[in-house]
This record gives sequence, C-alpha cells and structure tokens, in this order.
Amino acid sequence: MKLDPFYLIVDSSDWVARLVPLGVKLVQLRIKDRSETEIRTEIRNAKAICAADRCQLIVNDYWRLAIEEGCDFIHLGQEDLADADLGAIRSAGVKLGVSTHDAVELTAALAVEPDYIALGPIYATILKQMKWAPQGLERLRHWRSLVGDLPLVAIGGLNIDRIDGVFEHGADSAAVVTDITLNENPEKRTRQWIAATNSKRIDLR
Repeated sequence: MKLDPFYLIVDSSDWVARLVPLGVKLVQLRIKDRSETEIRTEIRNAKAICAADRCQLIVNDYWRLAIEEGCDFIHLGQEDLADADLGAIRSAGVKLGVSTHDAVELTAALAVEPDYIALGPIYATILKQMKWAPQGLERLRHWRSLVGDLPLVAIGGLNIDRIDGVFEHGADSAAVVTDITLNENPEKRTRQWIAATNSKRIDLR
C-alpha cells in the first residue's frame, strides 16, 4: 500500500470541502467533542466530497461509524486501539493506521498488523498537549528501520521548511494540521504543500 506524501488532517467536512478540491489526495477527518449524529453527518459529507475528488478519506477514532457509513480507512490512537474491535474492522475490509509515540506503543501497533504507522510529534506541536517530547528526525529514521515496508507517517509541528527533512529520514507521508488551518491563507498554503511534495507523489489512480 502507498500513501500520498501530503497527508492533510482537518476537523470538519467544511474544511474537506474547502481544501480537497484543490488537489488534496489524502485527508483525515479528526473530530472531537461532537455528538454521534453530528459526527455521522460530517463523515457522510466528507465521504461524498472525497469520492467526487478522488481523495482517500481516513476517519479518526470513530471506527463503528466509519464501518456503518462504508468508509474504507480509519486511524486509531493507542487508547482507541485498545478498545476497538479489530476483528470487526478487518471483517469490514477497512484499512487501519495507528499512532505511535514510543517503543512500547510501536510494539502494540505492529502487533495488530496495521496498514501504516504514524510517529509523532516530530517537532513541538501546538495542536494538543502532549506528554511526549518531540521525537526528532533521528527517531524517525530509527522507526523507518523498525517498521519495514509499512508506510510511515511523520506528524507534529511540520511545515513547508521541514518537509524535505522528514522524507530524507524515512517518512513516506507528512501529516499537517495547523500549518494549514491556522494559516492566513489556507488555500494558498495547501497548494504550497501539494507543490512541495510533488516530487514524492506517485500515481494513485
């Protein structure tokens, strides 16, 4: 399996509608603190947009809703991984990405045979309070040696100037949130990310 090198993460289908048509081919919908009804609606809206624009949608955390809504990719953090019904996920044919932050979590993630592994935060991040220090590029290189052929996603504190570094140290995809969503011109920044990762892009059709 291959991932697009530009991995956008947003918290609403409005963001999906705003940015995916610009040429985004991989987006995670990560929503917190909403009702199940609202989240289901957001997933449906995002799924329709991504289908129209040939973009891979990854649903964060809400694996039951993702299965019910016919999504084909989910992402789980470690706590959600421990509580998820992995048999149901696999039976539904849904692909799985897993977050990791240390060696113990990597072992737990590899044990479930995910479709990709994410490591973070590579750099300090303002997205959320983290109990882990920034991992740095050398840890990313080490993770590359441990995960074998699995796609490896770098996340946390990434911006345009840091893209080359994460790819040079073994990442297959660079995940971004605030460098785009907090930018004064998110559309322009999205186009810059697409251009900056273009040399790493493969034909995903």
